[in-house]
Amino acid sequence: MEIGQRVRVCRLRDRLPANVVGKLKQNPVGTIEQFKMVDGSGVGVFVRFDDKFSTWFFEDELEPLQQ
Repeated sequence: MEIGQRVRVCRLRDRLPANVVGKLKQNPVGTIEQFKMVDGSGVGVFVRFDDKFSTWFFEDELEPLQQ
């Protein structure tokens, strides 16, 4: 995965509030903005969606879209 790449949220862990889950059900496709370290060993991915909403995901929650 790379910054600027389009991705689809393919699964969710239960850490998101209901209003965020609702937004993602309407439009699960966004663009990778940046990466972040999580829990000392994993990598998180910040994704910005078309409505300017942004949040982070674990890499296994995303799938790249084919260009």
